[in-house]
Amino acid sequence: MHLSHLTPRKTRVALAIAVIAFAPALAPPGSQATITSNFDIEDGNLKLDNGDGADWASVNIPPEVRRTDLATGSGDDSFGQGTKEDTAVPSVVSGSIPNNKSDLKTFGVYFEDSAQGRYLHMFWHRVQEPSGTTNMDFEFNQSDDISANGVTPVRTEGDVLVQYDLAQGGTNPEIFVSLWKATGAGSLCEAKNSTPCWGTRENLTDQALAEGSINTTAIDGADSDGLGPLSARTFGEATIDFDAVSTSEDECNAFAFAYLKSRSSDSFTAAAKDFIAPLNPGINSCGAIKVTKTKIHKASGGATPIAAAGVPFQILDGTDLVDSGSTGADGVICFDGLAAGTYTVRELVPAGYAAQPDQTATVVAGTSCNDDPYVGPNKVFVNTPLTDITVSVNSQVDGGTASTIDCHPNVAGVDQSTGANGDGSYTMTDLLPNTYTCVIFVDP
Repeated sequence: MHLSHLTPRKTRVALAIAVIAFAPALAPPGSQATITSNFDIEDGNLKLDNGDGADWASVNIPPEVRRTDLATGSGDDSFGQGTKEDTAVPSVVSGSIPNNKSDLKTFGVYFEDSAQGRYLHMFWHRVQEPSGTTNMDFEFNQSDDISANGVTPVRTEGDVLVQYDLAQGGTNPEIFVSLWKATGAGSLCEAKNSTPCWGTRENLTDQALAEGSINTTAIDGADSDGLGPLSARTFGEATIDFDAVSTSEDECNAFAFAYLKSRSSDSFTAAAKDFIAPLNPGINSCGAIKVTKTKIHKASGGATPIAAAGVPFQILDGTDLVDSGSTGADGVICFDGLAAGTYTVRELVPAGYAAQPDQTATVVAGTSCNDDPYVGPNKVFVNTPLTDITVSVNSQVDGGTASTIDCHPNVAGVDQSTGANGDGSYTMTDLLPNTYTCVIFVDP
């Protein structure tokens, strides 16, 4: 997201992360979009029942990622002080989860990119079935910057909130999605009257773009994929068509963090309660290009190139400008959130330095500026300073001498002859470092 702090398709300075702008690509009313994944999501458990697909117990970790919450009790972190979904920086407190609301235990995420399509699978696991209505929300964040609370990520335009709505006693959850709106009119918001906010909810279940289930009976510990014995209605899972929250199938998507939280009721404006700390969900179909910029500066580094800060670069896809930014103090800029493919890297050369040819870079999906070690393309540009040379002749007696100036390497023949008064000069501009010889013939 400018992955060292990433935002695709935006100008950034220095080592910057992914970030991705999303717009819903939801199926139009009346369409017949369906979930074609073979992931066994409708059975409300973790083991494979149909024999020809996958379930939580049959996928590897990674690509499945999961996290367990802090132990129930006074040390368990949660949201407090009236935190709601639209609270940009949630208040993080300890031990304030009411016994009658969802105390979370574990959540997991599995991103499937297969011949059947791109699907985002999620599960939640709670301590007990709560009294009253409640729901679980999965938040996916593009930025890897942490907010002022020191725990949850900074939200950026297009972050995704997957809402798993389940009324008391319900066995058929509805899956909704909202996108984070950083700017714009208040009419974009689901609940607030102004941005930033979570945007208007889309019902993915009604559009056949999502499926969800909950365990209606107890699950034996041997069948829980390590979660332990599960009582009824303490485990739920969902699948969404990933392209429902993507700009298009051709664009890349990258999320630095994902986390699970519960609300005190199925009302969108209800107070947020428990949460499980963010993890890296392993969702990155984007890549990166790093540019390392040095310059020769005799007074600062002799003949050894030194870092060149503040130099502008552009990333082009054909003739289309994809991204731009300037190098940081270390002479490096990293462009993140780029779809796989070949790009042109162009330097806007600073005055006084020799022009640099464009370079091509091939972006590989699944790479980012934050990789350690970095494995994407690294394009190195070295700027060479230019010099102007002027040779002057001045006859002390007007017209007393006549001279010619011939400099090498240069064009053949005499470069300059003095005028009638015997005075004259010759200038060569934009010279690369080299040895230059000028022969002056003074003819009285």
